[in-house]
Amino acid sequence: MKKQVLASLIAVSLSPAVFAQDDEVKPFTMEGELGFISTSGNTETTSISAGIQAHQELESWSNDYILKGLYKQETVEGDDGEDIEFTSAQKFFGSAQGNYKLENPDNRLFGFASYEDDRFSNFNYQSTIAAGWNQKVLENKRHTLEYSIGPGYSFIETQDGENLDSVIVRASSAYSWKISDTAKFTQTVSTEVGSDNTKSRAESALTATISGNLSMRLSFKLDHNTNVEDDVEKLDTETAVSLVYNFF
Repeated sequence: MKKQVLASLIAVSLSPAVFAQDDEVKPFTMEGELGFISTSGNTETTSISAGIQAHQELESWSNDYILKGLYKQETVEGDDGEDIEFTSAQKFFGSAQGNYKLENPDNRLFGFASYEDDRFSNFNYQSTIAAGWNQKVLENKRHTLEYSIGPGYSFIETQDGENLDSVIVRASSAYSWKISDTAKFTQTVSTEVGSDNTKSRAESALTATISGNLSMRLSFKLDHNTNVEDDVEKLDTETAVSLVYNFF
């Protein structure tokens, strides 16, 4: 009981969904993820990605939280033969969603907030708040599926200092397939439709247990914005292999 109380207290400050290795619903789960890539030769690169995900399951609330970061540095040889170092990627993203359970616990009311700072995107920052309806439409030993939809507001500032704040409609879904006791597949999709910009995000991930609480994850991410400058790509993709440790 003391461990459960301690886990619940820690969960208030942390937690996307993490699925347990057994059928028991845990009050709190948390995992940390770390990926590192280093290359050498004509171009030297160092890429680091890190994140924390957690899920909190209480009697009246089901809460999800996420923190993620990406940093990439490159070294190339200039025309004068000297090495030139520069940062080519620097991104931070955080989000939290609280789902309040109604009489039928599969039907919930949600509140959502997120913040993204991507130094090399078209935007100085993007932040969102939203609220509405959340429903868990599938849950068994192998599969879970839920969706959320509701109105919100986005706060956006471009790299030129232009504000693109607007009312939005946010929709998202999260699916998990427990392939075996040691492997799972997850898919998350979200879109925020506004008058000035539509922001969409998707992530597919396959996670396999290596030993104990340590796993390896292969993930593919898509980030898309409709309103960007002519010299900026609308679609960003990221493929990563990382180690994952389940703390709880």
